[in-house]
Amino acid sequence: MKSVKRSTLALAILGMLMQRPLHPYGMQRLIKARGKDEVINVTQRTSLYQTIQRLEREELIRAQMTLRDEGRPERTVYEITDSGRTIALEWMRQMLSTPTLEYPEFPAAVSFLPLLAPEDAMQQLALRIKAIEAEIQRVDRGLQEASAVPRLFLLESEYARALLATELSWTRAVVEDLRAKRITWDDAWLRMIDAQFAVDLQPEKD
Repeated sequence: MKSVKRSTLALAILGMLMQRPLHPYGMQRLIKARGKDEVINVTQRTSLYQTIQRLEREELIRAQMTLRDEGRPERTVYEITDSGRTIALEWMRQMLSTPTLEYPEFPAAVSFLPLLAPEDAMQQLALRIKAIEAEIQRVDRGLQEASAVPRLFLLESEYARALLATELSWTRAVVEDLRAKRITWDDAWLRMIDAQFAVDLQPEKD
């Protein structure tokens, strides 16, 4: 089978169409109604339409009909193909079983922490702690409000909370180490470390 570029939004589209045919607006509404926008970015409708067009070109979905209701714009209803079903299940198995290297912003910023003064870095991380605490409270409220929903459909929220809790614990520990100056730096120390771990920047000879 041909290789198809995988994405979380593409998986969401295929997953919803495995349940029933939908038009793009219905897909977006369903993602938000089911809380899947917590883990899938659908803030830009353009991205949704571009992904639908790509899946159609790759013959993973196809147009089933066009709805023409008076007073509303035309809406194309899509259905999944047999190839789309096969690909969706293949992606699911890969995404569940195999960790992949992702590049979120926070670890990148942490890797360049010495660009800030220690006090500044500590202040920014303290702000992040407050934001994480607020986000955990929001997730907890959502889980409480959805307590009647079977746990199977809340697992991604549980996972998100677990990640937040781990990040909160780690960030608190780093802030405490910064406050106690167990982690600290200044320009002279940074220059010394740069010299100690110098990297040869000359191009390699053929």
